[in-house]
Amino acid sequence: MLRPHPSFVHDLLETHATLRARQAQEDCAEVRRRLDDVTYTLCVSTGTRTLDAALASARAQLAGVVSQADSGLAA
Repeated sequence: MLRPHPSFVHDLLETHATLRARQAQEDCAEVRRRLDDVTYTLCVSTGTRTLDAALASARAQLAGVVSQADSGLAA
């Protein structure tokens, strides 16, 4: 399976967190639409079908990138 670039995954996670916080303050159609879009993109990018699985997969992927960089294995 192809994997998205770690910076793309990082940006998706940050955008998701920002939109969730914004939704808690202002639950409007625009925020819900953008949150749905980023949720869909997270699922497609991680090859998962649920938000929880997508978030877990994205975080695991980023943790793996950090681990490889720390061990000197990253190219």
